[in-house]
Amino acid sequence: MSLYFYIFLFFSTIGSLYADTECPNVIATNSTSKINQLRIVQYNVEWLFMDYCASSDCPGAGCTWKNKTSANAHIKTTSNIISNLSPTIINLCEVEGCDELNELVKNIETTVSPSVSLLTPYLRKGKDTSTGQNVALLTRITPSVSLYRTEERYNYPIEGSKCNYKGEPTSAGVSKHYITEIFTNNINIALIGAHFVAFPTDPSRCAEREAQAMVIQKVVFQYISKGFEVILLGDLNDYDGDVLDANNNIPTSHVLRILKGQYGDYSGKYSLYNVAEEIPQKERYSAWWDKNSDCKSTPTEFSMIDHMLVTSKMRGYIKTAYYFHGYVEKCDIYESDHYPLVVDFIV
Repeated sequence: MSLYFYIFLFFSTIGSLYADTECPNVIATNSTSKINQLRIVQYNVEWLFMDYCASSDCPGAGCTWKNKTSANAHIKTTSNIISNLSPTIINLCEVEGCDELNELVKNIETTVSPSVSLLTPYLRKGKDTSTGQNVALLTRITPSVSLYRTEERYNYPIEGSKCNYKGEPTSAGVSKHYITEIFTNNINIALIGAHFVAFPTDPSRCAEREAQAMVIQKVVFQYISKGFEVILLGDLNDYDGDVLDANNNIPTSHVLRILKGQYGDYSGKYSLYNVAEEIPQKERYSAWWDKNSDCKSTPTEFSMIDHMLVTSKMRGYIKTAYYFHGYVEKCDIYESDHYPLVVDFIV
């Protein structure tokens, strides 16, 4: 065979791999969407990986799913949960790429009514090269713009930080996030999906997370300045000191205050509200950490680190909000170690 054939084959393979990894582009917008009942869901789906990722060794010893069989069972289980929730829009954290999203959608299409099978996958690849995790979107409403990112960074420790960070000053960006816009029922909504760095009270991670929040705060302010409503959702890996979770966890950071417009460069210039205000405190928990490694969940091992923050107008549209606690957390199950946050809006 000729050299040209091998060159063609090489670049075709590279192109297909890239396509499998990233699917951020909106092919055709639906500017006439009149959907007025929105079910928006935030869900950390815990290592939704199907293709092997060498940097994280997943599926494998580096993550929850030790082989492809368990990884595929996890994807199938996650598909069933999403099918039952029947979202209009769902933000997914810890997704490897578009192969996994396409598999989710394929499974959903075989188990639910056509109204839910219209979910379309989008993913803008992030910068977390260590884990290979990304934030993704499944939606029945076609976004107005292709998913994009901000590559801005912010210096930390930020002014007034109480994280007790002792390291050298440095900067951070938001490695896992996307930004897009949706237009429905004559409302322009900026949708921001994010996954901040883990470990809520670790001093180093606390300080880095504050910098990440400052980056997103600027994005929120810019959209509100343009007259958009805002929905910011994701695994923020931090607590809300104003809206305490079921175990009264207190943040050491200003992260939620920054994002809500109560602290930072744009403090007092906008306000976002935590939808968890609509949920009874005893039900405010979204993530399980097996502190004693006994593989059994107890009430004290849960926290609320998955959040949805919205503008005042969107807050007024909320009909119901809840964390879906539809499975018991323990080892050796195929469900995520997080629970979905479900919010119904009538706009």
